[in-house]
Amino acid sequence: MSIVISPSILNSDFSDLRGELAKISGADYAHVDVMDNHFVPNLTMGLPVVEGIIKVTPVPVDAHLMIEDPDRWAPAYAEAGCASVTFHAEAATAPVKLARELRAKGARAGIALRPATPIEPLLDLLPEFDMILVMTVEPGFGGQSFIDGTLPKIARTREAISAANLDVWVQVDGGVSRSTIERAAEAGANVFVAGSAVYKAEDADAEVAALRQLAQEAHKH
Repeated sequence: MSIVISPSILNSDFSDLRGELAKISGADYAHVDVMDNHFVPNLTMGLPVVEGIIKVTPVPVDAHLMIEDPDRWAPAYAEAGCASVTFHAEAATAPVKLARELRAKGARAGIALRPATPIEPLLDLLPEFDMILVMTVEPGFGGQSFIDGTLPKIARTREAISAANLDVWVQVDGGVSRSTIERAAEAGANVFVAGSAVYKAEDADAEVAALRQLAQEAHKH
């Protein structure tokens, strides 16, 4: 299982997105948080800004839609060229239909769960998704502390995927840093979103490499 590092640009300098994206050219994806000030109490960017990011990013875009009514809005992000589009289970009306639509438009389909949302209702539907995002903080703001109580859910998710012999990625987002990434990797995550840990480092790309190495070592054990 490959380790995937997807730095969140939420903690970057929005006045120089081209330059900030260039700092993470060694990453696998650029994680772009779309927030609508309804599903979460924060407002970031919408489709026009994401389209601009896609034009200048050195790595594919991993879009995380923290928005109401993703059934209506998410397909446009796939059409725009996002390599991966993740919507929230709590906001989607027809998650399987939406995931199939995203895949049909050429994007990987991800479904996200808030820390208190159980994975169990989705276990029979795992083949419909390319990625399960287990939020390790409450969605809405960067720089929060990792919630260790999400680790058992990560483990249950990975166990179910392995038992069904599926190639579904498990992503963690929130409070991921050198001090937490090994615990998340040991629990079964293979895709890691790190925002402040990467963008507050002196060398963002070196931090990406360090996080990747820690996760790889944890997976070996």
